[in-house]
Amino acid sequence: MRIAQVSPLFESCPPQLYGGTERVVSYLTEELVRQGHQVTLFASGDSQTKAALRAPSDRALRLDPRCKDPLPHHLVMLNRVARGAEEFDIIQFHADFLHFPLFARLWGKTLTTTHGRLDLPDLPPLFREFPMMPLVSISDAQRAPVPWASWQGTVHHGLPTDLYLPGRGDGGYLAFIGRISPEKGVEKAIKIAGRAGIPLKIAAKVDKADLDYYNDKVKRLLKGPGVEFIGEIGDRDKEEFLGLALALLFPIDWPEPFGLVMIEAMANGTPIIAFRRGSVPEIIDEGLTGFIVDSVDAAVAAIPRAAALGRSGVRGCFEERFSVERMARDYIELYDRVLRRSSIDAVALSTRAAGQREAA
Repeated sequence: MRIAQVSPLFESCPPQLYGGTERVVSYLTEELVRQGHQVTLFASGDSQTKAALRAPSDRALRLDPRCKDPLPHHLVMLNRVARGAEEFDIIQFHADFLHFPLFARLWGKTLTTTHGRLDLPDLPPLFREFPMMPLVSISDAQRAPVPWASWQGTVHHGLPTDLYLPGRGDGGYLAFIGRISPEKGVEKAIKIAGRAGIPLKIAAKVDKADLDYYNDKVKRLLKGPGVEFIGEIGDRDKEEFLGLALALLFPIDWPEPFGLVMIEAMANGTPIIAFRRGSVPEIIDEGLTGFIVDSVDAAVAAIPRAAALGRSGVRGCFEERFSVERMARDYIELYDRVLRRSSIDAVALSTRAAGQREAA
């Protein structure tokens, strides 16, 4: 199959440091190539891939000091995708919804993965304006605010099974990884670790949009006893960081669409203690890969139980549910579904047009 993968340009594929969407696009792209498909990746020029790379920007926009506005770069990319649309059987978009007006007439060869939150009031009018655009969610919980949209299925993220090896979990600390932002719950993670009397290591980035929150609410907490702020890390450092941790704390305060770090922890054999929001109940197997809680006190109480979980069992659940091979298979099934639907619609339109000509 001739497949185009269209990534956001904020990070490279894979990202050099933090980055969720571009990381998933990279894993999916490489697995599709491995399975023998002809894949073209639209991404930043510093991406590393075995697919054919078409780069509308030289480097990841977040790390490029010359970039003041990412929108023009993404519009250039979408125009180039449109110019080459005939080259592909299917075009999978991962960069929000900017492509909808440009590809509405080509909907039958597109699939749009929604990577962000969908409970925003501005989105329903968009989905109603473009009901033909096939969508795929990354969790069932993600699509709950707009269940009537053109969903073709849900595909949970997956990771290469050889990306991480199970860790020993003997580092004596709890781990937090992600962004320093209100919805990610870093303040709660610090409180949980403090009440439990266990050191907390925080590997996180601070976006410009969250600088005020970081300076006003979090910065002083990072200097507290038992708290170590490592900063932003990439794939190479995650194995040790997560593999040595007693457990990953995931005390989110928003409808998390997926939460890639949860399956990264599972791949390292590290159990998770997570708040019951968004996709969490879909991702965690209660009592097998971690525990789902509703408060700081419940999270503290869950730490000994999480630390006692067998790490080989956590890793086994990851291999069964969240491998990149499974993710790629799921997407191939959806590509076929979209292409069959477009073929049926094309035949129906042709038949209707012929009937109208005969009637005339």
